[in-house]
Amino acid sequence: PSQEITLHIDRCLSCLACVTTCPSGVNYMHLVDQARAYIERAGERPWSERLVRWFIAVILPYPGRLRMAIITSWLVKPMAWALPMQLRAMIKLAPKALPSPSSQDAPQIFRSVGARRMRVALLTGCAQQVLDQGINASTIRLLTRHGVEVIVAKNTGCCGALTHHMGMTDRSYSLASANIRAWAHEIDASGIDAIVINASGCGTTVKDYGYIFRNDPILADDAARVSDITKDVSEVLSKLGLENEGVPKALRIAYQSPCSLEHGQGLASIPQELLRSAGFEVLEPAESHLCCGSAGTYNILQPDIANKLRDRKTDNLERIEPDIIASGNIGCMTQLRKATTIPIVHTVEILDWATGGPKPTLIPDQPKR
Repeated sequence: PSQEITLHIDRCLSCLACVTTCPSGVNYMHLVDQARAYIERAGERPWSERLVRWFIAVILPYPGRLRMAIITSWLVKPMAWALPMQLRAMIKLAPKALPSPSSQDAPQIFRSVGARRMRVALLTGCAQQVLDQGINASTIRLLTRHGVEVIVAKNTGCCGALTHHMGMTDRSYSLASANIRAWAHEIDASGIDAIVINASGCGTTVKDYGYIFRNDPILADDAARVSDITKDVSEVLSKLGLENEGVPKALRIAYQSPCSLEHGQGLASIPQELLRSAGFEVLEPAESHLCCGSAGTYNILQPDIANKLRDRKTDNLERIEPDIIASGNIGCMTQLRKATTIPIVHTVEILDWATGGPKPTLIPDQPKR
């Protein structure tokens, strides 16, 4: 692959807006993933780029390593000027504080409140465990309150999206294979109705396991079974219906639609419908279909373009003067929090609060109006 082709492929966000726009239904996601795998296998990169990409691959998918890397970033921040641009971008994205690891992310079963309506497996993720533990906690409370038994299966972890979209197929296959085996075991042993994902970037990849492993002689069938029952948490909640529906809430919410949910999974409206059914006033910003610049590791590997997209997105969000911003993907939330003072909260945290859970700490006591 030439340097020109590599540059253009690297600059692609994989926001998949082209997929929802294309009148012929071309699955560009599969095309660009194949191109990235080929570039990774046959292309040449400067040593600094290889270092950064290796660092991302061995750190971000592993919560313990990521936690240590964030702590280290605090120490090296004064010397960040001497690091490659991408590592400087990673340091800027690091949070200023870290909570202790949550026991809820360990393998276990959370029983439903009242009669059981569903039994699901929850992917607790990798970076999300470190960056915002409230999301998984709210998801578990919200689902069990609505009659869902939630299991966190053994030997599950990163979905493999971060390395998959960098073309590192061996690493991504290894991570995804562990999840497929673990969930296939749960399907066969006790049965599960769905695999629930509360980070839409992960959900898009897990829903694509069937395609990714289509030629694997051992895992193809199990991968297809896993993909078939994978649901974003909003899909499950929409099917169940919410408690306390229609009770008005004095809060204006701007909904930031993650590209992976809107374009990757075709679920642009369901989260907004859930927020409205819970009694909130939901606002939609201009250019809501455009990417915020997070795009997995894009805000690390292409920070200049990512920051321009982020600022464009936050300008549109701030113009409608919401009390809070809701989103369904930890990557988008981390990206936008660096550019606005408006609180950014995951959709499930808001719905958990609206149906009897604790109030998220970021939600203001008094709305603007």
